[in-house]
Amino acid sequence: MTVSGGVYKIKAPEDSAGHGHKTNLRSMNIQSHKAGGKAIAEVISDDTIVHNTDDALNLLGNIYYQGFDGLILHRKNITTDFFDLKNKMAGDILQKFSNYRMRLAIAGDFSAFTSKSLRDFIYESNKGKHVNFVASVTEALEVFSADS
Repeated sequence: MTVSGGVYKIKAPEDSAGHGHKTNLRSMNIQSHKAGGKAIAEVISDDTIVHNTDDALNLLGNIYYQGFDGLILHRKNITTDFFDLKNKMAGDILQKFSNYRMRLAIAGDFSAFTSKSLRDFIYESNKGKHVNFVASVTEALEVFSADS
C-alpha cells in the first residue's frame, strides 16, 4: 500500500514467485474520507473488485487493518451475482462486515434490479446501521455521519 494525499493505492498481493495471487482484489485506489469523526474508505476502481465472498473478505480485512471504520463500495465494483439473493453471496458478505463491525455503504443505481426480494433486502438493510444501499458517495457519508 502506498499513501499519497489521502489516496491509498492497494495492489493484489504477490506469491513468493512474484506472481499475482488469483485474487480479484486488483489494483485500486482508496479515497479516505472523514464522516462523523470516523475514517471511511472509498474504493475507486473501474474494475469489478468483488467477484465472490473471498474477495469481499480480503477487501474487508485490508480496510479493517488499515484502521478504517467504514467502507464505501460502488455498485459497479461488485459482481451482479451479489444481487441474486438465491446464491446467498450478499448475505454471506454482509454477515462478514457485521461480524467485524465494519460499516458498509454500497453506492449506485439499483433500479436495474427488479426482484422484489432484493428490493425488500435493500429496504431492510437500510433500516439498520451496518449496511446501507445509497445513491451516491455524498449520501453514504451522510449516513455514516448521522450515526456518530
